Amino acid sequence: MKRLLIKNGTIISATSEYVADILVEGEKIKEIGIDLPVDGCEVIDATGKYVFPGGVDEHVHMGPFGSYSFETSHAALVGGTTTIVDFAPQFKGKTLIESLQEHEKENAIGKASCDYSFHSMVMDNDPDLLMRSIPELAKNGVANIKFFMAYKGTPFYANDELIIKGMTEAKKYGLTSMLHCENGDFIEALAKKYKAEGVKDPIGHSLSRPPIVEDEATFRGIEMAKIADCPLFVVHVSTKNAMKFVKQAREEGYSVYGETCTHYLTLDESNFLKPDFEGGKYVCAPALRTKDHLEALWDGVDKGYLTAVGSDNAAVIGGFESKKKGIDDFTKIPNGCPGMQNRLYMMWTQGVMKNRITRQRFVELTSTNPAKVCGFYPQKGAILPGSDADIVIYNPEVKGTITFKDNYEGSDYETYEGFERSGICEKVFLRGKLMAENGKYVGEKGTGRYIKQKAYALPYDRYVPRKK
Repeated sequence: MKRLLIKNGTIISATSEYVADILVEGEKIKEIGIDLPVDGCEVIDATGKYVFPGGVDEHVHMGPFGSYSFETSHAALVGGTTTIVDFAPQFKGKTLIESLQEHEKENAIGKASCDYSFHSMVMDNDPDLLMRSIPELAKNGVANIKFFMAYKGTPFYANDELIIKGMTEAKKYGLTSMLHCENGDFIEALAKKYKAEGVKDPIGHSLSRPPIVEDEATFRGIEMAKIADCPLFVVHVSTKNAMKFVKQAREEGYSVYGETCTHYLTLDESNFLKPDFEGGKYVCAPALRTKDHLEALWDGVDKGYLTAVGSDNAAVIGGFESKKKGIDDFTKIPNGCPGMQNRLYMMWTQGVMKNRITRQRFVELTSTNPAKVCGFYPQKGAILPGSDADIVIYNPEVKGTITFKDNYEGSDYETYEGFERSGICEKVFLRGKLMAENGKYVGEKGTGRYIKQKAYALPYDRYVPRKK
């Protein structure tokens, strides 16, 4: 069995930081200690470097609705993320697990280079089909089920009655309900208003999805979770008031959690105003916000009001050219931005290096908590004996600039073009195997594995059923 010894690195966990050696046997971490024997080992000296668990990106979209599938998942590894969790769509007339298995077969098996798992997305408004679907999810290693409050008139949209019914049933099996919180009626009305006023450019996307659209839906979504008496995870929180509602619910004793995403911490709505339709590159939902929201969100991730930071990676097939489908109508610009490759770099450089978060909080937000939310901690998201040997050796001294020429995500542009990069993922190991080195992919493509989740994940840790 192959033995790897990483010596003298500064190990960062979600709670501590210390210098030690890590012994890897095969695909697992065998031992952590001081001056471990080197006999029979491949030895890597990590003196002066940080060593932390591979990132877990709990929010990616890898097809089939206009985004690249898992053939670009090696981009995650280049940036230090070793496990991604995709939202598996439901196909009309099929159960959630049937749809997930079909999606995996078509888009992931033999294509994924990093390890992967799935959340399930409700996209058929048949309540009987939903009720039949939910028990199957927990039996098949799925811990989270997602409902959309936006995109009215599309298969994504779920009305409040269906959401409450689904939430109530999901709780019986230890599944966490996830909500995309935007008011679909508000968006539709505002989009019609601004189009009638002659707005065509990407800024129309922001005008038609102002903060109130998210704030109202987040408040309502939390109230629905109270009615269903279930844990709730609010995805991609982008406004200070939406975050406030999550925080208030937690303070009231409800099991309500939320995440934000890298772009909501680093980009603002001025990007929509870039000339020559460049603003179209940044169209995503919810929309980018003004800088006051960014600063509030940094405070939130620092203080724990928000639990995780995902990328919401959605690299649109065709890139900028595809975005130009909406050059005369902002409502036709495909939603989504690439982002899984540089999530850790943006969080380290804009967060740790600017003293917005600690190194421990960085690991917690980008690896440990996402693994807990997804029900596969400590297999993932930890450097502990018995954990998968998903390990990043990070050299903080190598500075650089994020640029498209280093991008593996499949798109023809880089979302974070021109941002400073402080440090580099010098070596990235997936289950003990070197997959990326100094910004280059060196592993074998298509060898990623499906990771089963366990029900009753992190949002159930503080859940206490309410008395009737």
